[in-house]
Amino acid sequence: MNNKKYITFIAFSAALGGLLFGYDTAVISGAIGNLTEYFHLTPIETGWAISSALVGCLIGALFSDYLSNRFGRKATMLITAILFILNSIGTALPISFTMFVLFRIVGGIGVGIASMVVPMYIAEIAPPKRRGALVGNYQLAIVIGIVAVYFVNYFIALQGDANWNLNIGWRWMFGSEIIPSVLFLVFIFLIPESPRWLFQKGKSTEAIGVLEKLNSPDDAIQVQTEIQNSLHQEDKNQWEQLKNPIFKKALLVGIGLSVLQQLTGINAILYYAPEIFKSLGSSTDVSLLETSILGVVNLIFTLLAIRFVDKMGRKPLLYIGSIGMTIALAAVGLFIYYNALGNWVLPFLLLFMASFSISWGPIVWVLLSEIFPNKIRSLALAISVFIQWVANFVVTQVFPSLVENQWLKTNFNGAFPFYLFSIICLISLLFVWKNVPETKNKSLEQMDTLWE
Repeated sequence: MNNKKYITFIAFSAALGGLLFGYDTAVISGAIGNLTEYFHLTPIETGWAISSALVGCLIGALFSDYLSNRFGRKATMLITAILFILNSIGTALPISFTMFVLFRIVGGIGVGIASMVVPMYIAEIAPPKRRGALVGNYQLAIVIGIVAVYFVNYFIALQGDANWNLNIGWRWMFGSEIIPSVLFLVFIFLIPESPRWLFQKGKSTEAIGVLEKLNSPDDAIQVQTEIQNSLHQEDKNQWEQLKNPIFKKALLVGIGLSVLQQLTGINAILYYAPEIFKSLGSSTDVSLLETSILGVVNLIFTLLAIRFVDKMGRKPLLYIGSIGMTIALAAVGLFIYYNALGNWVLPFLLLFMASFSISWGPIVWVLLSEIFPNKIRSLALAISVFIQWVANFVVTQVFPSLVENQWLKTNFNGAFPFYLFSIICLISLLFVWKNVPETKNKSLEQMDTLWE
């Protein structure tokens, strides 16, 4: 197997963690109705069944830095695979709602850890000229996981009548996650540890062996030199390193990217898309079809982002995305405000999805995996991902209130959330222009001097 194919195999294997991220996040969408009826849940308990996974994500992100530094990137991914397997079994066979929630949190912990360690690992094994595309595969895997579980849920629901789905069907939906979870576990055994972590832990011989498999002989020597120079006289306490103004600036940019990715409104629109379409006059069947079209556009434009990220660079794609999202959401707000609905809203929501999927979806993960200097990478990435999950939780909780607020309904005719998200998308454009460096074709070791 040549270097290029070997690196692609490694990135694919790790990216299965992203597929499980998407799968675990979306699997509950097809099961929540029957789950609610089976356990006789109140509206608050139904909400907890969904959001409990986000609590697990926060916990996982919080401990991801310690695990990846203490045990290595590979071992940490093995831990996440085991958590995904436990989650699939526990949520398929709960004897009580409390047991179900506990295993949802276990799965969420796996997602939280994977969302930090997988893109970091891929970035650390990828050559600079292919890093953007390879890390972008992580976001692609998330999208594929979401789309795949929609079809899996639909197929399972067709296997029996309403009574079968109430008692058995939803269990199979959650249990189906064991298949990609076991695949992830098996593939992680077949890939090497990150050479950068191995050098960090003084395992130079093993690290050089990995580099020689990933690079040509000359490139392997160059990368080895860069890594060792970058780690020379490193202070092992990453928290102390963050006091350095240069490193602090890098962290703040990472946090800004994480928060703005969520404040574009993407998850509010993904989670509530069927309800948004129904509130705009679509029937239940049509709203599900329109939501499916959003998913297809998400997949297509994520593929385009992977194709262009290493050719065009990170910042141009973020500019394109921010401009497209700003225009799309402003237009949706205007149509809602003036009750000019009909067939006008869907094309602009598709424009929003296309703009996000070619930019702020995959490109933020690429940047978060690469912009931090070696000395603080794992800690800074863990902090950024943790805050990203906090922002996700806040947007998900606040969006329904913005939609239902009577004062906003009266004065903005329901358009306020879209105006707000549009303004934030414009702010995201300014943020990238002023603060985000271009990292195209730069090695991870060059990030040390990028911020100076």
